[in-house]
Amino acid sequence: MSILSVNNVNKSFAGLKALNQVNLEVEEGSVHAIIGPNGAGKSTLLNCFVGRLIPDTGTVNFLGQSLLGITPHAINQAGVARVFQTPEIFGDLTLLENVKIPTLAKRDGAFSLRAWSRIDQDSLVTDKAEHILEDVGLIEKRDILAGSLSRGDKRRLELAMCLVQDPKLLLLDEPTAGMSRADTNNTIDLLKRIGERGITKIVIEHDMHVVFSLATKVSVLAQGTVIAEGAPEDMKGDPRVQEAYLGGAHL
Repeated sequence: MSILSVNNVNKSFAGLKALNQVNLEVEEGSVHAIIGPNGAGKSTLLNCFVGRLIPDTGTVNFLGQSLLGITPHAINQAGVARVFQTPEIFGDLTLLENVKIPTLAKRDGAFSLRAWSRIDQDSLVTDKAEHILEDVGLIEKRDILAGSLSRGDKRRLELAMCLVQDPKLLLLDEPTAGMSRADTNNTIDLLKRIGERGITKIVIEHDMHVVFSLATKVSVLAQGTVIAEGAPEDMKGDPRVQEAYLGGAHL
């Protein structure tokens, strides 16, 4: 069963076609990787999924409902969460406070200063935030400021801020960018554990070690068009992928 269905999506900027007749079917419970060279349209496509961009033509349906014209907040409330290329966290707040904010926003439908003023009195919110921080391996740092974290830990914190919302679909835009190999492997292990929750994931990633460690299906974008799609092992030997992605070098 498809959780996300993308049909004939086109998007242009000042006459430049960023997406050209893109079609995708993301199966529920899968890890669907989207790969391709810089400028292929990967982040543009992701922005069409979360309401930051509206396609010129085509449809994007999540659980059978159109996402076109829906605000990013409403899409998030429907069950879509996103991890960005650069971690988006609140550096002047503690890790626990960072995770409490989306917990409240998801529960109440919005986040308000009034809710924040009572945040330390809400034991259910605190318990859930602490549980998620433990899941991602950050519970011992719960009371330190998020801005002091390493890049790898900032990424884990942002992931915790998504997971605490209980998403049905998790979008990860280059989740290991800038990480050391050790941090990358830790992130792979963490994402595999998340898979046990049954969350569907779309991963945009340049690191093929990450892609082939996680993905159940791979779609390859080049110049805004899906040029190949299939199982990770099949994509390794596909000459179209090798040519478009690595100039003919083997994956």
